[in-house]
Amino acid sequence: MLITTKFNRTSSQPDRLAELLPRWLELPVYRSRLSAASGASFASLPFITKREMRDGFPRNFLGTDQVLEKLLAESRVELEHTSGTSEERTPVLLGRGWWQEQETRALRSNKFIARVLAEHPSPRRVLITTPACNGTVCHARWSPTSARVYEQSLSVNQVRIPFLLEDAELARMAEETADWAPQFFDLDPVHGAWFALYCERKGIRFPSLRFILCSYEFTSVVHRKILERVFRVPVFDLYGSTETGHLLMEDEHGILQPSPETAYLEVVDKAPDGTGDLVVTTLTNDYRPLLRYRIGDLVEPRETLTGSVYTLHGRARDAIRARNGRRVTTRQVDRCFDGVDGMAHYELRQLENGNSTVRYVREQTGPDAQALRDVVQRLEDLLQISGGVTIEPADILVPAPSGKFRLTCRG
Repeated sequence: MLITTKFNRTSSQPDRLAELLPRWLELPVYRSRLSAASGASFASLPFITKREMRDGFPRNFLGTDQVLEKLLAESRVELEHTSGTSEERTPVLLGRGWWQEQETRALRSNKFIARVLAEHPSPRRVLITTPACNGTVCHARWSPTSARVYEQSLSVNQVRIPFLLEDAELARMAEETADWAPQFFDLDPVHGAWFALYCERKGIRFPSLRFILCSYEFTSVVHRKILERVFRVPVFDLYGSTETGHLLMEDEHGILQPSPETAYLEVVDKAPDGTGDLVVTTLTNDYRPLLRYRIGDLVEPRETLTGSVYTLHGRARDAIRARNGRRVTTRQVDRCFDGVDGMAHYELRQLENGNSTVRYVREQTGPDAQALRDVVQRLEDLLQISGGVTIEPADILVPAPSGKFRLTCRG
């Protein structure tokens, strides 16, 4: 089966993919779907989604001489699962040590972080995110500190909804964090911002902290503003997924750069504003290679002299619609909250008639009346619905079943 490739950027990716494709196309998940693609171009290969990843697992991704139980017993692979935010949880096979390798590669592409890692070859991190269970860490129920340590990482949060945390629990989190003396936080922005506000109220600082990584979900301007104000260290976005690894890393200039050794990226079905669906072909996980995987997120690519850079726009399923039918992304909505004080988190829900309701959790006394009027006006201009946006405070906002929050949604 001959598959030709066409790339717009000069890199080692074409050679790497040409080397890997013949073997990968023999895997059952692709062989059963690509029989008609002989002689086709790479860009004509059908997309794969989580549905194809789940169907027939694990035989769909294993060679004829591979048995999952044997691979696990020999510690050659790790078995993880996606969070289930956009679909049902999906099993993921990772080569042993693969996650750390691709993560380190992404982090070192940021020069500021690379300097910190040079000073601290085994940096200590604190995880502040929704409780979850995987093959190495489980903190979905109360556990002692020792049960929440994995290598150089400590998970401090054990509650799905941060707004329900009592001060005693937040104090425990802060005490554990201080004792651990991390070089960086790896956090969900909603959980991280709420923890930051507690630290600000109590005057708590962490002298060892050098930077913050935001991942797990879209980072709002609301969250970033709080994190930067309270902790006074650089805040960087790190984007990827369990099944693909880290795909984009915010550099020291605030620009999201791809990790070309980890994956080849395409953007398809672009809207007039330049945003489109991200399609990923992984290049390093031989136990779960993904060819033209439609990940479910929207990005906006931009060409530079050194290659493509990207702007994240949130999940495709979370996009809403303007009155004229134009797609409006989570990022485009989030820009309407830029510069607003007094919000810890928000959620915009678009109704079937096109009107939208914004509910927000207050920071201290909340935003003033003029700030709220400004947000409503910006949203109505964006959505082309005069008088169609209402905004109101809420004591709590709840996450999706996966534990992740949605800034924008429909229904």
